[in-house]
Amino acid sequence: MSSPIQHVFVLMLENRSFDHMLGFSGITGADAATGQPTAIDGLTGAESNSYSGKTYKVTQPAWYTMPVDPPHEFCDVVEQLCGAGVTYKPGDPFPPIDNSGFVSAYARGNHGGDPGLIMGAYSPGQLPVLNALAREFAVCDNWFASMPGPTWPNRFYVHAASSNGLDHSPTTAEIVLWEAVSGFNFDGGTIFDSMDKRNVRWRLYAGDDFPMAAALRGIQLTLIHPYRDFAKDIAAPDCGASYTFIEPSYNVLSDYKCSTSQHPLDDVTRGEALIGATYRAIRSSPLWESSMLIVTWDEHGGFYDHVAPPAAIAPGDSHPGSAHNQYGFTFERYGVRVPAVVASPWIRRNTVDHRVYDHTSILATVEDIFGMPPLSKRDANANSLTSLLTLDSPRTDAPMNLGYPADSGVTGCPPLDFEADLPPQPHGPPPVTRPEEQVNEGNIAGVLQSALRGDLAMSPPTDRSRILAQFSTIKTRSQARRYADTVRAKMAAAPNRGPLGG
Repeated sequence: MSSPIQHVFVLMLENRSFDHMLGFSGITGADAATGQPTAIDGLTGAESNSYSGKTYKVTQPAWYTMPVDPPHEFCDVVEQLCGAGVTYKPGDPFPPIDNSGFVSAYARGNHGGDPGLIMGAYSPGQLPVLNALAREFAVCDNWFASMPGPTWPNRFYVHAASSNGLDHSPTTAEIVLWEAVSGFNFDGGTIFDSMDKRNVRWRLYAGDDFPMAAALRGIQLTLIHPYRDFAKDIAAPDCGASYTFIEPSYNVLSDYKCSTSQHPLDDVTRGEALIGATYRAIRSSPLWESSMLIVTWDEHGGFYDHVAPPAAIAPGDSHPGSAHNQYGFTFERYGVRVPAVVASPWIRRNTVDHRVYDHTSILATVEDIFGMPPLSKRDANANSLTSLLTLDSPRTDAPMNLGYPADSGVTGCPPLDFEADLPPQPHGPPPVTRPEEQVNEGNIAGVLQSALRGDLAMSPPTDRSRILAQFSTIKTRSQARRYADTVRAKMAAAPNRGPLGG
């Protein structure tokens, strides 16, 4: 029997754990597998970490913005999951997990602030949009990041079912090396490569100029559409790609301020507005009855979660010590649990799904629906979300709107129009924070890779060596902004955004 779904939409946000976002939501419903009454695996209020002789319990409400970015590189996550002082031995099984090191890891970088902030969890009233979506459709409470580490390798997994051994945030030096040999490659290609081979149409939307997907080989910046056009595009009579991936705005050089990514340094309610706008656009479109929307987060961002990540199947395209493998990780363990909500008129209201998923379940779902082969051993063994489509006919009672975000009281950013399509900042990106601070690794380097790939694609091949040499000179955040502005100017002069992929 063919699937009733013809359009899959994915919105991936930033750096939040399940317990942090939904642990105190109290959601109950019907078990997706058995139909029996059940509740999410959330928080009781007794969960805790100990640090420096003091016990820190989970608390609500959580802060709308964090004073510092919690650590979440590979070694940090090992500590968070396994305890202070525990390290990972290259090539070995992952150490025993007791989820005891979140406070100690956060305390190292908190500069004397309250280490217990990392145990904070939002009350339902703080995140009304997410809670409404989760109660109205299906919430997955065993969805894990694809590896215990940062944004960049986890976002590779959602596009390629692998990070090709990358177990850390890239450096600018690594990026230059990759681009000198035509980019970061995957043995099985990406989901976009697979769809192109089978004439399955896809589309990418982004909240700012340099989305992370543009770091993938074959994805040009001119193929990526601004999010402000999303609602209009899918409302058209002949609208709609088979697969649409949406990235928020990041504003990485401004410490994520005034973005919609839900990065911990920014106001979480701006991401709530993005979730609401994305759902509303799909619900109001001609595509709704044949659509599935998946909302999830790339990794946990250092926030506490009480569930131990289970063992995972390695994708099979790398080994400890391979080219991009800094820590010798085998990729046989999932990362920390993250929120995931799946919406479709073919899903029963108030469904709670306890089955294990990771980001490659998105790929397994797309492959299942559109008849495509897996990209790696990971997505070949991932659970597909098609099992959630249990209704005989599409629901007609799904709300048109999910309500309004809470008033966080956070100021200093242009207001978002909750009734419209969340247009970009009216005066360009916010100012650079700490302009003379060094750019070493992390999301700044990754976003710069997107800019670099766009620069190379829009320039004649004879300029390649010059551009790579120029990129190599970027040392500070202000230099990164100047380079990004140069690429923005090239983009402004480029032809209009490209057609649907495929």
